[in-house]
Amino acid sequence: MQKMIAAALLAAGSVLGAGALAQDYRIEHLEPAFWWSGMHGSRLQLMVHGKRIADLDPTLSYPGVRLAGVTRVANPNYLFLDLELDPDTRPGSFDLRFQRGAKQVHYRYQLLARAPQSAQRASFSGADVIYELMPDRFANGNPANDNVAGMPDRHKREDGSGRHGGDLQGMLDHLDYVAEQGYTMVWPTPLLESNTQAYSYHGYAATDYYKIDPRYGSNEDFRNYVAQARKRGIGVIQDVVLNHIGKRHWWMSDLPTPDWNNYGGQLVITDHHRVALQDPYASAQDKRNYTGGWFSDSMPDLNQRNPLLANYLIQNTIWWIEYAGLAGLRVDTYSYSDPAFLSEWSGRMRAEYPHLNMVGEEWSPLVPVVARWQEGKQNFDGYVSHMPSMMDFPLADSLRRALSAADGDEYGLNNLYETLSQDHLYSNAANLVMIESNHDLARSFSVLNEDDDLFRMGLAYVLTVPRIPQLYSGMEIQMTSTVKGRDDPAYRRDFPGGWAGDKVNAFTGQGLSAQQLAAQAYVKKLLNWRKSQTVIHSGKTMHFGPEQNSYVYFRYNDSQKIMVVLNKNKTTTVLATARFAEMLGGVGSGVDVATGKTYTLKDTLTVPARSALILELKP
Repeated sequence: MQKMIAAALLAAGSVLGAGALAQDYRIEHLEPAFWWSGMHGSRLQLMVHGKRIADLDPTLSYPGVRLAGVTRVANPNYLFLDLELDPDTRPGSFDLRFQRGAKQVHYRYQLLARAPQSAQRASFSGADVIYELMPDRFANGNPANDNVAGMPDRHKREDGSGRHGGDLQGMLDHLDYVAEQGYTMVWPTPLLESNTQAYSYHGYAATDYYKIDPRYGSNEDFRNYVAQARKRGIGVIQDVVLNHIGKRHWWMSDLPTPDWNNYGGQLVITDHHRVALQDPYASAQDKRNYTGGWFSDSMPDLNQRNPLLANYLIQNTIWWIEYAGLAGLRVDTYSYSDPAFLSEWSGRMRAEYPHLNMVGEEWSPLVPVVARWQEGKQNFDGYVSHMPSMMDFPLADSLRRALSAADGDEYGLNNLYETLSQDHLYSNAANLVMIESNHDLARSFSVLNEDDDLFRMGLAYVLTVPRIPQLYSGMEIQMTSTVKGRDDPAYRRDFPGGWAGDKVNAFTGQGLSAQQLAAQAYVKKLLNWRKSQTVIHSGKTMHFGPEQNSYVYFRYNDSQKIMVVLNKNKTTTVLATARFAEMLGGVGSGVDVATGKTYTLKDTLTVPARSALILELKP
């Protein structure tokens, strides 16, 4: 299989000529470079790019494959070929011929065999914990690729906005650390080529949708990383950007159509009025600006209302799932793309991979705004989404506010309780991804005033609430950042130990403080405990309104009960257990997961000051 894929990638860069001068016609890009037989979707559309390639007429001959249509656009350097594949088409290769008279070029196209059970692949769920990392800031395993010829954004580790050299080899070198900590899914921020003049390390401005950035490694390196992660019981979630590209994407020097970018390619910055899409009083201008405006002057906004571009993006996502063996998708700036396109994109993914989980980013603290985009939501305007999961920014925001708030503050524990009570607005709240933090947010430990007790409360909540938890690399050693204003360099500092010569090494524990080592052990303890707790993965929930500056909730099923207590008081708090009789009937005690200590529950529960208890209840 690897030899077939390598051959196909080689063919993608090779064009053979017969009877044509080299300067006459050439294929510079043909995407996707190869495909698979036996896919659910029978139609495959190829984008062919080369000087005046539209002058030529394409043909092919292969059993089970038919050239169903050819689309020529305003730019004669493009052809779009629609191939119809029969369900029983066998893997193999054939020539795509482009000819007019004696002038001809051809491309050897391959249909590969799918991996067994590819369509039924497992994905992430409430049984998992996701580890987010930024590849450039995690570990530098191969310093030889820190700089690459033709890529102007050079390695400069001392620059907080520069490239620091982290790569796929570094990620691979430390897979065992991730597995031992107890994570079962990894979400790296984008790895695709981002050949921009500066600020390219974050990867959200792709310049080639089918190529891993060589400063991280190769396509095959990524594929190998996914395979090695799978051997350790870890799935890989790819970060997908549908809304925009980098200004140096090869399209930008030779656009297929005048409407490939929104606003005809003119720079119009979005005003981020995300509520406009479901506001009954919204102006058409606000709706257009939100989905059509550029994120920045370096990120041209894509017009997914163009059916050729829409199909390109859909096929590209499917290609990476199939090629790399992905276990899920995280979609950046989800709601900024055209809504009709998002419905089609998510529907096509679900048709091709019925069990694949995908989580969208809708950065809003408002539950109704996020709920709109989840599959199964009955929207007032009839909008239909097929997106199974969204990132739960509303609950994450409430948690941060609740834990950092002063006593008596309106954003205390009661606000956290009331936010969770709105789960009825979601079609499937348990499938939302609950974020502890991420690369766009201040470090949670800093938001919590570097308070070790609050840190533990927050982690206990994230890992036991009815959600899919996602933690940000470095949280386990209480990494810090600034908290006021937007400060990406502070949020995205290097993971210590990922570079030769680092004085502190979080992978081994060298140089960490006693508190950091204890925090890391606490995270590891809870994550590995959680792996086997079906009551946490899929159990029911009952919570009780906060009283005495404490919040109590239960996770339960037919065979098990877990009691979680968050106590923000600076003194020991005694709770009368009669209030929780619905859950504590017949229960005599509980054992704290973190410490192993037994707490009696007959009449009262004595909760230590500033603590989180996760009690496994005993009859």
